Amino acid sequence: MQAVVFWLVYPLLWLISILPFWLFYRVSDGVYFIVYYLVGYRKKTVTENLSLVFPNKSSEEINKIRKAFYAHMVDMFLEMIKSISISEKELEKRFTFTNLDELRRIEKLDKSIMLMCGHYASYEWLIALQNHNLKHKAFGIYKKIRNRNFDKLVNDIRGRFGTILIRNAKATRTITRNEQQNLLGIYAMIADQSPKTPRYKNWMNFMGIDVPFFIGTEKMARQFDMAVLYLKVEKTKRGYYEASFINLADHPQQKEPGEITQNYITELETQIKNDPQFYLWTHKRWKHRKNKI
Repeated sequence: MQAVVFWLVYPLLWLISILPFWLFYRVSDGVYFIVYYLVGYRKKTVTENLSLVFPNKSSEEINKIRKAFYAHMVDMFLEMIKSISISEKELEKRFTFTNLDELRRIEKLDKSIMLMCGHYASYEWLIALQNHNLKHKAFGIYKKIRNRNFDKLVNDIRGRFGTILIRNAKATRTITRNEQQNLLGIYAMIADQSPKTPRYKNWMNFMGIDVPFFIGTEKMARQFDMAVLYLKVEKTKRGYYEASFINLADHPQQKEPGEITQNYITELETQIKNDPQFYLWTHKRWKHRKNKI
C-alpha cells in the first residue's frame, strides 16, 4: 500500500518541481488557500503556540502572524519538492552563504563541525552547501520516514548535490567511523526537537517557557571535540534565503554542560522574536512544558 500511495503521488510532485518559479509560487498560493482556509491544518495548535509565547500580542496580531506563517510553510514544503529538479546554478542563486570563510577557518583547526539548525525559515536548500569546494563532507542527521518510498525520495532530494543523510540512530556510529578515517564532516542537525517522554532530563527556557530540550547535539560535539556552529537562515524575499554561520564553540569540551545549547536557543529566539512567521509553529514544541507535567 505504501508503494501504491507513493507512485500515485510522485508524478504530481515531479510536475510541480519542473514548473517555472512564477507559476510554481502561484500553485503555492493555491495550496495555501486550501491548507489555511479549507482544511485548517493544525490551526488550533498554531494559535495556541503563538498565544503562549506571545502573551502580550492581540488576537489581531496573532492572526496576522498565523496567516503569514502558513503562507511561508507551504512555500517551504513546495520548495523541498522543487529540489527534485532544481539546477545547481538556480539553487546557489536562491540560497546564499554570507561567511563561508568561517568554515574554512575551522578547516585549518582540522576539526569536524556540528551545525545546529532550527525549524526556522528554510533548511531544505542547505543542500547547496556541498557545492562550494569545502574540505568538509556534508552530512544531514534526520529521522527516518515510515514510508520507505518517501524516505528514499527525501534521501535522493537532499543528496542530489553530494550531501549524505544519516539516520539519527546511526549518527554516533557514522561519526566515529569518519573520525577514525580522518574524514572531516559538517553534520547538520535540527536541534530544537522535543525529546520523547522518558528523556525529560534537561529543561531549558525557550521563548519564556520551561520545556524539555534535546541536548544530544551538544553531547556529540563534546564527545568528538567538534566545533559547533548555529545556522542562521533569513528569508530575504519569497524564494530567496541567506545563511550565516554563528560560532557557538571551537572547543566544546571547554564549555559548561548546557552552555552551547543555551547559546543556540538564544540565537534561535532572537530570530523568532524578530520575524515569528518563519518559525514552524505547527509542531507541538511546548506541549510538555513544566507546569503541565
